[in-house]
Amino acid sequence: MESVELKISKKDWLYIYIIGALFGFFISLFFYFLNEIFRSFSTMVFGTLTAFFITLFASVFITISNRFILPKIDKKFWYIISFLFSFLSGSLGFLFTYFSFSLFHNTVIKSIEQYDLYLTLNIGFLTFLIGLILHQFISMRYKNESFKNEILSSKIKSLENELNPHFLFNALNSMSELVYIDQKKAEESILNLSKFLRNAIKIDSLISIKNELEMVKTYINIENIRFDDKIKLHIKNPNNINNQIPKFSIQLLVENAIKHGYENKILNIFISIDKNIEVFNDGRLTQNLKFGTGLSNLDDRLKLLNIGKLKLKNNKTMKFIIEVD
Repeated sequence: MESVELKISKKDWLYIYIIGALFGFFISLFFYFLNEIFRSFSTMVFGTLTAFFITLFASVFITISNRFILPKIDKKFWYIISFLFSFLSGSLGFLFTYFSFSLFHNTVIKSIEQYDLYLTLNIGFLTFLIGLILHQFISMRYKNESFKNEILSSKIKSLENELNPHFLFNALNSMSELVYIDQKKAEESILNLSKFLRNAIKIDSLISIKNELEMVKTYINIENIRFDDKIKLHIKNPNNINNQIPKFSIQLLVENAIKHGYENKILNIFISIDKNIEVFNDGRLTQNLKFGTGLSNLDDRLKLLNIGKLKLKNNKTMKFIIEVD
């Protein structure tokens, strides 16, 4: 996997191009005040082209080093390679412009040709310093982002671990009773529970809607041991099933439907998958239902993972909606 320290974002490239443009402006400004002979349009063109070629060489060297060199060598050598390429970007960019202008015997070239080596080394050294500053800036920003991601991941895992464990205790109790009544069904239930737990302990916080629905079906099979197959699941319009959602999101809403809606008779639970995800049932209506630990955690996870938010519409059916952004 590519190290986060080697990833250059579009914003980072923008910084590089802006610094290159400013560098060209200061080169032109330097020559402008150095001598009256440089106060011409050619000087501005020379400075602009120098900045362009420095930025071009820098882009090429950054791409080559980040993709093919730095990932293959020890990190302690990264600074050496990066700063060597920074120096070469400035030196080669200046030399390329210098030799391009010399083909036309430009007055700018005639005035600086005795200082060409001196200017080449100095501009290379300046780009080396700029590379050092830019490298530190990008490195610090990515370390800060990595730290934030670790905190976010820990918070999400903490929320996942707070999900209601009572279902597991109830399932095991039901299976222990089923062993004496129907051994084949008990074996099937144990396999279902094993399948459910295997999916539950996966480290992924986001899973596809398709996999989440498979977990829900397995969950219903396990719960129906307790409820004598009175829980009926209906899945409507399974569109966008490859979209990612937080693990246990639909399962938690189905669990909530059973907890609040079951009335000792058949309970139909409906899941509608479109842009948003809707879960509702035809069971008992609970007045003034408030978000408890499980529902609050699901809403938090949806927001932390930038998926959407959870809403409740309590009319003829207790309908929970995961509104996807």
